[in-house]
Amino acid sequence: MTTTDRPRTPDPVPRTLQRPRRNRATPARRALVRETVLTPADLVLPLFVHDHPAEPIASMPGCFRQPIDGVVATAREAWALGIPAVAIFPKVPEPLKDPRGSAATDPEGLVPRTVRALKAALPGLVVITDVALDPYSSDGHDGVVEGSRILNDETLPLLAAMAVAQAQAGADLVAPSDMMDGRVAAIRTALDAAGFIEVGILSYCVKYASAFYGPFRDALDSAPRPGRPTDKLTYQMDPANVREGLREVALDEAEGADVLMVKPGLPYLDVIRQVREATALPVAAYHVSGEYAMLKAAADRGWLDYDKCLLESLVCLKRAGADMIFTYGAIDAARLLKAHVALR
Repeated sequence: MTTTDRPRTPDPVPRTLQRPRRNRATPARRALVRETVLTPADLVLPLFVHDHPAEPIASMPGCFRQPIDGVVATAREAWALGIPAVAIFPKVPEPLKDPRGSAATDPEGLVPRTVRALKAALPGLVVITDVALDPYSSDGHDGVVEGSRILNDETLPLLAAMAVAQAQAGADLVAPSDMMDGRVAAIRTALDAAGFIEVGILSYCVKYASAFYGPFRDALDSAPRPGRPTDKLTYQMDPANVREGLREVALDEAEGADVLMVKPGLPYLDVIRQVREATALPVAAYHVSGEYAMLKAAADRGWLDYDKCLLESLVCLKRAGADMIFTYGAIDAARLLKAHVALR
């Protein structure tokens, strides 16, 4: 029999030198090579305050409008879990609202009283306050309204005065969410002139005119009022754009912002990544009310696991480039992280 007549033996199984699955074999191995680590210290808890007993927010299960003492109690719980910061949003009574949001600068208003109570109870807690007219405006917009127009420059001194009032109460970071042009410079100038050079500005720098804010507006009753512009498209960003957001980044950084926010979060992961690459400043992302409400609603119907999906959502935001994440699920996430649920 010639060599060519001999039966051929099957080829051995090809050698696979690279097997990525080796690094996924056990929980401990996965932990060792995990590229993105989420901790409670990455989270900011938004809280809703009003001057009435606590009441649930129907479109945001697990969230409440609370009196000041309730906000302080919830902040204590968050602090004990390792969450370093809260963001305060007020539900202002209708009789106190007017076209210029005058209640926003009242030193005895709802937000200053809340800030003072929080800093007295938890001096180390980072207290972040919202700077925008919509909770205080009888028109439901972030700026002064004239007919069908939202007036930019006429709004700036009102925002600056609002920020100073919040700083006087003890706010660590004031957070303009209004999207008026030039508001960061106006606020920085006013804070410095009033002696608050160490109060930071967390700018809602890249804030989109998103449909995901609906439950938040329910919580504060801050939607645009009938007879006024029905949307915020002339000042919040077009969801189709990203280069425009990088322009906002450059402007707010030059005007003195200390932290830059992208809002919403998950639908804009590509934007978070581009902002992260465009600036050396810390980047915040907001896991907004609509995102939170969708998780809660789907979990209520048994369609997904709320705990796992919440943690996955927050990890994705951090992986995209967020240094800090505002989320209504902050306490839930911190409890899960403390219990090492993420190690899987």
